[in-house]
Amino acid sequence: MTDKSRAIVATIAGAVIGGVAGYFFFSEHGRALRRQIEPALDDFARELDRFGVTIRRAAVAADEGRKLWNEAMDSGSESSRYPTARQTSPF
Repeated sequence: MTDKSRAIVATIAGAVIGGVAGYFFFSEHGRALRRQIEPALDDFARELDRFGVTIRRAAVAADEGRKLWNEAMDSGSESSRYPTARQTSPF
């Protein structure tokens, strides 16, 4: 994609976004539609926030489970903790 085609795409995208914003904020029908949509968007935002909290809790639980698993696997292999089974005499 050349610089010229990128500029054209950016210009068209900006014009579409500006047109939609102008419709929602400056036309009577757009304002009425925006008032109908806003409660649903607020509910959606709250649900996304709750979902984020749930994801963070799940990540913490998974991390704790991983730590417990690693501790359980390490405690079962005493030979890796103490490489020699017998103490050698310093004399």
